[in-house]
Amino acid sequence: MSLATLNKMGEGNMLAYLDIEFTEIGDDYLVAKMPVTAKVKQPMGLLHGGANVVLAESLASCAAYCVAGENAMVVGVEINANHLKAVRHSEVTAKASPIRLGKSLQVWQINIVQNNELVCSSRLTVMVKTK
Repeated sequence: MSLATLNKMGEGNMLAYLDIEFTEIGDDYLVAKMPVTAKVKQPMGLLHGGANVVLAESLASCAAYCVAGENAMVVGVEINANHLKAVRHSEVTAKASPIRLGKSLQVWQINIVQNNELVCSSRLTVMVKTK
């Protein structure tokens, strides 16, 4: 799976609306960035926790799909997020790494950072089904 293919998958859905862009693929990770604009801020001017969760789940779901293959359907079944630092501007970068890659369940760790400081730590469990 290429970055171009992943970014194309995001067209016309929430990924595009929030300007989430996949930026790096490694052997055991996937990275994306999201600008901190008015679209992703809560009324007090801070990055909305829900936007962090959208970034985390989108990133790890796509990473799980890359691992599972094109004949699989990946569905998130549980996500948690700890919001650790307020963000007001610029952009955040997220990295998803596998904790467990089972045949029917995968667990992914997603760390969202800004300037090398941890902003949000999240974990996503996905179910892998054959199409």
